[in-house]
Amino acid sequence: MMGHSHALSGAAVWLAVAPALVALPDALGHPELATMTGPILTPPELVAGAVVCAGAAMLPDLDHPNATIAQTFGPVTWLLSKGVNFVSGGHRHATHSLLFSVLTGVGAHLLGDRYAIGRDILVVLMIGLAIRAVGIGVPGKTLTSAVVNVGLTAGLFLTFMTLGVTYSWLGLAIGVGCLAHLIGDCLTERGCPVLWPIKGRWLLPWDIGIKTGKAFEKQFVGPALSIVVIALFCLRLMPA
Repeated sequence: MMGHSHALSGAAVWLAVAPALVALPDALGHPELATMTGPILTPPELVAGAVVCAGAAMLPDLDHPNATIAQTFGPVTWLLSKGVNFVSGGHRHATHSLLFSVLTGVGAHLLGDRYAIGRDILVVLMIGLAIRAVGIGVPGKTLTSAVVNVGLTAGLFLTFMTLGVTYSWLGLAIGVGCLAHLIGDCLTERGCPVLWPIKGRWLLPWDIGIKTGKAFEKQFVGPALSIVVIALFCLRLMPA
């Protein structure tokens, strides 16, 4: 799937499942297991999580030097993408697996729990990725779009700080975003190796085979995901 589809799906999945996932330890009678999420999600944290999850939904495509994520921060992310592509075995290999989703989620949680500066850098990067993925910028103006991205990223991050957003849920959002990416790519004709390093590609369901970047994705999947995200925002943020 294309970058904006992945980002929107990440936001949609977060808004749909995050409140239930955060409440799960208490519901099971084990509140001590809530260390990766905290006891509840405030409305600003729910919104921040949706943005971070949208950015995280781009991470598996770091193995593709031509993907949106590889172009987001210029030569830095492009070179990183080339390295990941080589180490992971090419596009849609190691990074498109459940193992990668789990490792990135756990890694993000440990980083956020132990290093505040590292946590903030990761959050800023995820916000920037989300903004780039949904296409916010000036068409045909790479430098201007980059400036817009930096400004919006800084503005959102400072807004989250002002609203008292904490990031105990950061690892969960990163893991869920990567998982949303896998589900999306399993809907395409190529599928992805969910159980890597075990060989074999999964398709969900097997008879769909969405063609990446073609009319169906652009004219139906993208708009449908946008509507779902808006509807979930309204549902979650509406006063009880």
